[in-house]
Amino acid sequence: MNFSQMHERLRLELLRRIQRGTLSVSLLARQTGLAKPHVSNFLRCKRRLSLEALDRVLASQRLIAGDLLPMAVRMEEFFNERVTSEVPLVSHTSAMFEPVIRPSAVKTVVHLPTGSLESFRGPRGPVSRRAWERFVAVRIPSGETLPMEPVVFSGAIVLIDRHYNSFARYCPDRPNLYAVRHGSHLVLRYADFLAGRLVLRPHNVLFPLDLIEVGDSESPGDWLAGRVVLIVNEV
Repeated sequence: MNFSQMHERLRLELLRRIQRGTLSVSLLARQTGLAKPHVSNFLRCKRRLSLEALDRVLASQRLIAGDLLPMAVRMEEFFNERVTSEVPLVSHTSAMFEPVIRPSAVKTVVHLPTGSLESFRGPRGPVSRRAWERFVAVRIPSGETLPMEPVVFSGAIVLIDRHYNSFARYCPDRPNLYAVRHGSHLVLRYADFLAGRLVLRPHNVLFPLDLIEVGDSESPGDWLAGRVVLIVNEV
């Protein structure tokens, strides 16, 4: 990864934190001692940071340069360049909001058969999503699986394709299952966008539909963390 790519990954991470409300331009300026216009211009791609300024920003956000490396590079180094398929298992928050998964956010690694990830078609969604690391895994705790049983059971690990946040069906004869941002939570549901609303359908008919109003300035696909491509239920 070159210097320009590091700048871009840092910029995306800062914008993500600002979007989540955990950071602001003013706060970042105070933390780093940089002028607010300097910080603002960096976030709007109008200027770059010097090495000293870059170090200040990383330190203020408790990041290291390795946190900005692509996951594929980190995993290749960690596993000594073995040709296997590994996917980071992360928190629901990381899966929903973090375009680049930091090493400190990885709880463990899910090992898949070699070449299995390449079998999934994609992407289907906006070009901006292609800057995100594509595959992540999350564990679904007890209490959040009841609406989707018997498809998903407590403790299941699900693999999410975050490049697929389109409502187009992956297979024409069956609905897509999505990981969806519902408030501050991640839920698994079948989803459609109808009449300005995101319609979330459970598998278990005993549970109700959920409707999410999507504002005029919002993209309905932004509510989708991605398409669920694999479910591993504990036995």
